[in-house]
Amino acid sequence: MRTVPGRTDHVVVIGAGLAGLSATLHLLGAGRSVTLLEAADGPGGRAASSFVGGQRVDTGATVLTMPEYLDDALNAVGAKLAGRVDLVPLHPAYRAHFADGETLALHTDADAMAAEIRRFAGPRDADGYLRLRQWLTKLYVAQRDRFIATNFDSPLDLLGPQLARLVALGGFGRLSPAIARFLPDERLRRLFSFQSLYAGVPPQRALAAYAVIAYMDTVAGVYYPKGGMGTVASALADAAVEAGADVRYATTAAWLERVGGRVRAVRTSTGQRIPCDAVVVTADLPAAYRLLGLTPRRPVGLRWSPSAVVMHLTVDHEWPALDHHTIFFGQAWDRTFSEITSGSLMTDPSLLVTNPAATDPRPGGGRPLSVLAPCPNLATGRIDWPRVGPAYRDELLRTLAGRGLSGIGDAEVHEVVTPADWAARGMGAGTPFSLAHTFAQTGPFRPRNLVRGAENVVLAGCGTTPGVGIPPVVLSGKLAAARIAD
Repeated sequence: MRTVPGRTDHVVVIGAGLAGLSATLHLLGAGRSVTLLEAADGPGGRAASSFVGGQRVDTGATVLTMPEYLDDALNAVGAKLAGRVDLVPLHPAYRAHFADGETLALHTDADAMAAEIRRFAGPRDADGYLRLRQWLTKLYVAQRDRFIATNFDSPLDLLGPQLARLVALGGFGRLSPAIARFLPDERLRRLFSFQSLYAGVPPQRALAAYAVIAYMDTVAGVYYPKGGMGTVASALADAAVEAGADVRYATTAAWLERVGGRVRAVRTSTGQRIPCDAVVVTADLPAAYRLLGLTPRRPVGLRWSPSAVVMHLTVDHEWPALDHHTIFFGQAWDRTFSEITSGSLMTDPSLLVTNPAATDPRPGGGRPLSVLAPCPNLATGRIDWPRVGPAYRDELLRTLAGRGLSGIGDAEVHEVVTPADWAARGMGAGTPFSLAHTFAQTGPFRPRNLVRGAENVVLAGCGTTPGVGIPPVVLSGKLAAARIAD
């Protein structure tokens, strides 16, 4: 594995999202001195919480899986997640509502889920689910150490017995047909394949290897940190400070002072100069390269994942249809993905509603809800969001009212976040899901965390290895730290 040459005693980490926090903890554990810079007033990045309409809500990620990766980062400095964050396993992990009026609870316990599927679709699908669960587990084990938690220097690094194992498991086929081998019921296939949208590719085109995201959701389990996702970032940041990190909030990195091929200091927007031996940059790729004053060299252009419209609202109703995470599937499926990826809004939306008060009751009146609607990114969808946003908000509320949330139209909508807003926050193509996981942007073909032309700069975050989602992002920080301190 290639590492940063020369001295690496003092490292500046730019960005206190989960990638930057993970990198900081692993670097501290390896004996490095770390200065962590964050433009916002607190940690979290795309996994932060803030007050919206008087309620503390998660303004980014709401689904937490594989907390052991967070624990691994804390372990680097002798800390533990237990005692710092109160994690609640969600039962069910999701509830799904389908266009035909049927409802299904997604349990992570094998027996409970098999029983639920037997009730919903019959014994054939229940047996298929148990076989699917075994396949998902084997797929995850085959990829975990060699493909997910790995720094690639060359595509040749893929070669080995684990690659043969992944091929034998069908990991290089397509996701939809792979899931269909186990589940005859088309509705169930949606529940075990919609996760590919996080990876930016429709299930029909996604590699079957990305079923590992379904493994994380449906086998490993979904958790909720009491107090919101921001408590996780705060716990990691507190541990970093306790271990000696110099954490500076409200501090924006403006440019990197480079002499030849080596960065000597980070310059902030207020004129501070912070000397360093190495830098970890967690910003999205366009912003990272702007800091460096470099242009990435790739034979083909970057392809971005679809984006999302997110609404934060307060309601006075309680609906039996809502669990902590509830998916409302429309009748359309293949057409929905086609619309999103070709630049159109969904004509028959599938929506994720997050209701944190189902697990973490809030005192006083009003319950916060968040509604996520996948939509085109700014590179594919030429949508005038300042004009379209309010009308689309009303359309989504009408859709949910027609799917069982009667009265939601009376909710107080505090914020509607569109691709234009994500872009204003520095996210490439206006998407919080960064680069799509196409074959050309997967594994060793994804933009690497080493930067050509800047020998002591390492990237972390969802735009580089290993990819999108909380577990990969936390791992990206560990992989970046390994490039510096291994």
